[in-house]
Amino acid sequence: MPIRRRQSFRVRLRLAVLGSITLVTLTLAWMLKDYGDNVRPHQGLVYCSEASPETFNPQLGNSSTTVDATTHQIYDRLVDVDAEGNVRPGLAYKWQISRDKKSYKFSLRQGVNFHHTDFFRPSRTMTSEDVVFSFSRILDQNHPYHSIGGGQYPYFQGVGLGNLIRSVVAVDPFTVQFDLLRPDASFLTTLATDFAVILSAEYGDWLERRRQKPLIDTKPIGTGPFHFVSYRKDSYIKYRRHPAYWGPPAKLERLVFDITPPPSARLGKLLTGECDVIALPSASEMALLRKNENVRLSIQTGLNVGYLAFNTQHPPLDNVKVRRAIAHAINRDRIMAAVYFGTATLANSVLPPVSWAFNDSLPFVDYDPETSKALLAEAGLAEGFEFELWAPPIQRVYNPSPLKMAQLIKDDLAKVGIKTQIVTYDWQTFRRNLQAGKHDATLLGWMADTADPDNFFRPVLSCQALSHGTNRAQWCDFEFDRLLNDALSSSDRSVRKHYYEDVQEIISKQLPVFPLAHALRFQAHRSNIKGMGLNPYGGIRFSEAERE
Repeated sequence: MPIRRRQSFRVRLRLAVLGSITLVTLTLAWMLKDYGDNVRPHQGLVYCSEASPETFNPQLGNSSTTVDATTHQIYDRLVDVDAEGNVRPGLAYKWQISRDKKSYKFSLRQGVNFHHTDFFRPSRTMTSEDVVFSFSRILDQNHPYHSIGGGQYPYFQGVGLGNLIRSVVAVDPFTVQFDLLRPDASFLTTLATDFAVILSAEYGDWLERRRQKPLIDTKPIGTGPFHFVSYRKDSYIKYRRHPAYWGPPAKLERLVFDITPPPSARLGKLLTGECDVIALPSASEMALLRKNENVRLSIQTGLNVGYLAFNTQHPPLDNVKVRRAIAHAINRDRIMAAVYFGTATLANSVLPPVSWAFNDSLPFVDYDPETSKALLAEAGLAEGFEFELWAPPIQRVYNPSPLKMAQLIKDDLAKVGIKTQIVTYDWQTFRRNLQAGKHDATLLGWMADTADPDNFFRPVLSCQALSHGTNRAQWCDFEFDRLLNDALSSSDRSVRKHYYEDVQEIISKQLPVFPLAHALRFQAHRSNIKGMGLNPYGGIRFSEAERE
């Protein structure tokens, strides 16, 4: 049977490849459309992405699809992080931290240009006014743009930014000061996340005068290496190089996101040259990619976790014995083989083992159907029960095949008397219904935005994240939150590690989420594309990419 399936896939792939070859020339012509006459085909790149972004302002979303399409293409941040997780200058070239660790003063680069596009022409360069505008929109409920796009800022609300920042003030045109209510060891890395982008206050004022405020998130203006040209939902996004970029200019004149959800279609386009780079190559086809002389495959240890989140507000999943029974019933070794194909390691914590705060003394939840049945009996469910398992419709780094994983889990749970109904929707509907807490349990995950351990806990499981929809377990534990806050009150790594070890023990005991795997990250691109290094902390970057 496995041989028959493999042959079937290869037949389908050959047909897809043959059908795609004739499209390459048409694709190039399509890519050049909207760019005018003075273009050079060898200076463009097509990236096959997995889905449409929720928005063109990453402040409003927290999906990697949105981050990929926006953060490192259109925008910049005050600070950035390098491959080792160290904070380095961005739009701010230096900063000072007060002795009490509650005041951060940033000196901004001068002469940073915003995008000049067909729909907006800025009259000035970036100043501290733009930084204040960008963060006031998030923090101030009376800000004219706070409610635009729904008034939800999932990442920042999830980490409690509004309960941390006292004020953001423009000291002078090129100095901005953040005053905090308390010391926070992760504050700088929060400003380096993919969501902390700087918008144009002048563009905001211009749109407000024209009563077109929603356009700030759909026709974006930033300072990044590329500027937005056009977008067709579920089809494409087009960008052009920002010629007046403050840093090293992008080597590509044009960039196109070809939105191609099916993994096999993305692979076919890569092999024919219709796409130069693809998102999330399938783990099952690594051998095929390695053998192709026209393709290069990059692999990196993943700062991520895939997990099963239980809605702890839905009985009987509000009972920790039931959650533990489900965990013991899942054969994760089979998932490793059938879903990850050896490209992941079993998870024993939300935090990956490569983190300095990892707790290596946690008990391991092994595959044990008999223990599962005993726990169900203790919970008064010896005859089993039925629940819905939600599976995302798209791949993620931490879960290359959610529907397949859901089916494997369904089969495992049936053996202990638990009936599982698999539920999925289109991506936008899926996220909206998750936000509303309609799910019983869901397969999700998290990929680090920074190297700070707080990034794995607060956005996913804190009480603050529960109130703003990023805590899919619908779980709130005040001791858990207290430990997280205590961990941020010190800059001593050994002290912080102690708190994070306790945090991981609470998760292990309460099991609001069941960690499944830490996956390797992959990126596949044509061999004539250079400068496509993997970013260990999220979004893809094209500023250094070039075609030979």
